[in-house]
Amino acid sequence: MTLDIVSYGRRGPGGTLRFGADQIAQIQRTVGRTPEVMVKVSGGGRDIGGVEAHLRYIGRHGKLQLETDEGLAPQGRGAAKEITADWQLALCRSQYKPKPAPGQKDTRAKLVHNIVLSMPAGTPPDKIRAAARVFARENFALQYRYAMVLHTDQPHPHVHLVVKCEHEFEPGKRLYIRKDTLRQWREQFAALMREQGVAANATPRQVRGQTRKPYRDAIHHRLRALRAFGQLPPSDRSRHRPPKTSTFMRAKLASLLQVLRSGPGALDAGQEAMRSTRREVVVDWRATADALRRQGEGDLAAQAERFVARMPGVQTDAQRIADRWRGTEKRRAPEHAPTGPPPPRVR
Repeated sequence: MTLDIVSYGRRGPGGTLRFGADQIAQIQRTVGRTPEVMVKVSGGGRDIGGVEAHLRYIGRHGKLQLETDEGLAPQGRGAAKEITADWQLALCRSQYKPKPAPGQKDTRAKLVHNIVLSMPAGTPPDKIRAAARVFARENFALQYRYAMVLHTDQPHPHVHLVVKCEHEFEPGKRLYIRKDTLRQWREQFAALMREQGVAANATPRQVRGQTRKPYRDAIHHRLRALRAFGQLPPSDRSRHRPPKTSTFMRAKLASLLQVLRSGPGALDAGQEAMRSTRREVVVDWRATADALRRQGEGDLAAQAERFVARMPGVQTDAQRIADRWRGTEKRRAPEHAPTGPPPPRVR
């Protein structure tokens, strides 16, 4: 892991690192904790039924209007079927490969990619939609068919973008999304948000001192449903069916219990790799601060050093869950403690 800002800098005649105006602006946004954009791939349909189901879901079963690459705005319960027919997904070569047996990995090629473009809570939704339109047009227009819709039913407004994987005019050419692709898309979407007058940044989470990986959408939805059910009053809770528990979190807790039984040192597994990454990030930030001072940017160099000093400690998921568990047990302890004076001692 290297700090992108340093790698983008240029060596001057004397071999010293120098930053251009764009790199300095990027550093200012990062140390100033400008809101970060999110661009992620949330899956993709491998058959027409799966694609239609996702289009119905993001269109809220006909309540929201989808926007397509041709400027059309299909709406209603038949919008999903209309889009898949227009995209001619039935002609895709991967469409008729056999579906895997239960328990086996699905190796069929995707028909579409499901992409999410998101900003933190409080961002004007119309600005996100405008930036997403430009993003989709610049990356996919006249190459890959796409449809998009804005969601505002959650605190962070976001756009769902469904993109056909096969090229429209070059048979055999497909859209592949790699890590570098996502990094470039994040930077592009952040720039488009800034063009809309919204402060936005795009830096790797390790550079910001974050070690926790984001959960997948399905896990977020399940955890949100469980939290909402747990916050209901007991009288209301009895009238609702409890949501299914998260199999991911259940497996994670079972793994944590196994680690705790193995001994205290087992909980630290994986932390050394994270510490190594953090050391590399700190070295890069220090090189950034030194280069800024040489360019006369002393105030920004001091901000960068404070930014590094305030990074949270490195902690694995297992350590984080264990700490939360211990905190919960400590809070529950007074509830189960005996009340009243202690019993008399008997000799």
